[in-house]
Amino acid sequence: MAVDLSQISTVATEPGSLPTKMAAWVIREDRLGEPKDAIRLEEVEVPEPGPFEVVLRVMAAGVNFNNVWAALGQPVSVFKYGDHPETGHHIGGSDASGIVWKVGEGVTRWKPGDEVVVHCNQASYEDVEVHGLDPLAAPSQRIWGYETTWGSFAQFCKVQAQQLLPKPAHLSWAEAASYGLTYFTAYRMLVDQAKIQAGDKVLVWGAAGGLGVFAIQLCKAAGADAVGIVSSDEKGELVERLGAVGYINRSEFPGIMRKGDETPDEEKARFKASVGFAKRVKEILGDSPNIVFEHVGKATFPTSVFTVKPFGKVVICGATSGFDLDFDVRHLWMRQKQIIGSHFANAYESTRANALIDEGKIQPVLWRTLPFDDVATAHQLLRDNQHLGKIAILVGAQDAEEGRTGEGPGAILAEVGA
Repeated sequence: MAVDLSQISTVATEPGSLPTKMAAWVIREDRLGEPKDAIRLEEVEVPEPGPFEVVLRVMAAGVNFNNVWAALGQPVSVFKYGDHPETGHHIGGSDASGIVWKVGEGVTRWKPGDEVVVHCNQASYEDVEVHGLDPLAAPSQRIWGYETTWGSFAQFCKVQAQQLLPKPAHLSWAEAASYGLTYFTAYRMLVDQAKIQAGDKVLVWGAAGGLGVFAIQLCKAAGADAVGIVSSDEKGELVERLGAVGYINRSEFPGIMRKGDETPDEEKARFKASVGFAKRVKEILGDSPNIVFEHVGKATFPTSVFTVKPFGKVVICGATSGFDLDFDVRHLWMRQKQIIGSHFANAYESTRANALIDEGKIQPVLWRTLPFDDVATAHQLLRDNQHLGKIAILVGAQDAEEGRTGEGPGAILAEVGA
């Protein structure tokens, strides 16, 4: 059935009551592949909230690479996990801003009409880890909009009530939908895992990317000095504007990137390049970094372990260049360095991080805002590495400025990328 895109910003019911159908960008198991082909506009049933669940009217959604993986079915298909076997479809989108439209049994904090943003961590309330350890340790832990369906690329989405945070009034709907996944991930990495303090020296890979722009701002807010690694001088200027004490254009040190199949001579040359890189980092910071913010993985990890100061920490949340890491472990144990893994954030961390946005101490960094009919196109841009930073999608909102009701700094509009 054809979907009338001209009516996307219109809802026939008042808060408290849901329509029966909605427009959504859907992935199905029988058409996995390139995002432009796998993600298709359909009319589907609107989900009802269960106990301790909330259904939102989505005003804007944020684009992340996890929905590219969902479209491709790689490295694993999402259809074997979460609630996909029950629904038979995947509606992606792990960032959202919107309006509470209907609440399920047991929800007392939120009511229809509340304006909110969403963090994307879900876990069962019955798991004991949720009630004393950390929801990220729960067996049921999953990322909403990736390991679950009913994500934000639809007129309505379904979430757990604990995922909701107050929308900062000074941000538009699009700006408010642009930061959750990457910012909350960076917050947990630096604040709770690496335990950043004033005076720390921090090396940030991909400093102008979705994670890096928040890592740089968090370092500045904590009183730490950060050097950003970027792919162009224009991006270097951006990270300095965000608070970095300096930057390194990685094209100056192309030899540091590890492929994993180097010959002995090639590895010797790579190590020599890493020595030069580490010296440059030390010159900018005034000392070797005691924290390295990692998410690149295979290509950079050996250099990270070598460059970080003795007794320092390498905190890692991903591996965009490959997850099979190969490095000289002597630089780890003989200098008593630490490797710390980190995955997204829990509700408490997300709440504290969101408060910094609300206070104007951290700002979203947004590249482009696109209309709802460009959801598949936006994901293909990510797939083909044609984007330059965070993309927001308008759903219920009709323009990029809608939703701003208070005073304060909005998003930094910049052409950014890894």
